[in-house]
Amino acid sequence: MFTGTYTAIVTPFRSGQLDEAALERLIKFQIKGGVDGVVPVGTTGESPTVSFEEHIKIVALSVKFAARKIKVLAGTGGNSTSEAVYLTQEAEKAGADGSLQVAPYYNKPTQEGLYQHFKTIAKATKLPIVLYSIPGRCGIEIAIETVKRLANDCKNIVGLKEAGGSCDRVSQLRATLGEKFEILCGDDSLTVPFMSVGANGVISVASNVIPKEVSQMVKACAKGDARKAYQFHARYYPLFKDLFIETNPTPVKAALAMMKIIEEEYRLPLVPMNPKNWDILRTTLKRCDALE
Repeated sequence: MFTGTYTAIVTPFRSGQLDEAALERLIKFQIKGGVDGVVPVGTTGESPTVSFEEHIKIVALSVKFAARKIKVLAGTGGNSTSEAVYLTQEAEKAGADGSLQVAPYYNKPTQEGLYQHFKTIAKATKLPIVLYSIPGRCGIEIAIETVKRLANDCKNIVGLKEAGGSCDRVSQLRATLGEKFEILCGDDSLTVPFMSVGANGVISVASNVIPKEVSQMVKACAKGDARKAYQFHARYYPLFKDLFIETNPTPVKAALAMMKIIEEEYRLPLVPMNPKNWDILRTTLKRCDALE
């Protein structure tokens, strides 16, 4: 259902407002690059700083611009269960293909709280749901037993985006959940290692910039062509790392601005990159042939 390459797309702004034309350019660039889908309004899409109205509009526009050529896995999670339910139901109305549900952040619920949170959302929608465990941002991890319990009790919870940095955990997830449950890597630099032990693809930041290359790397992994997959990984590893030289999505938006796809505009508390880091990123983009 959700396998391959999914781009965690940025939200382009111009003069403080959503830049619809830039969003359309970006999604068409993704389609041309061969990605399997896009994930609007996640962390990379600056979801904490958009209003509910903007959030829903971004999902609806993503569905429109994707034009059923690629899937739209809408970021509709939150640290409030009622808000996550509302956003997920609105994404369903807008025609999204699925929902990405991040673990509640800051309020740090127990594993029972996580179970009840995700179960409540799953029962409120017909959309397939991909859970998202990123302890570095949320302060908590969705335990493997909690994932198993949710997958067993909620038939529309079909996968997990794993951003905990551990191949061992991917192996444990696969062994516990079986082959049908989908596992997507949440870190570009770990895509090849994660897929080698059972992940089905990646939700990528780098594919905003190099959709074709990330797609080809993931397809090589899926076909078992380890040599080709490693060649892509080795070539683009410096870019994978430098896109996180500062807090995501600042570097990837800067990169897309260098490529003249979007304006380099952020919402506070995000600010433009340090000039030294901006120069480092530009050099890396050129070395990877992502920028002339």
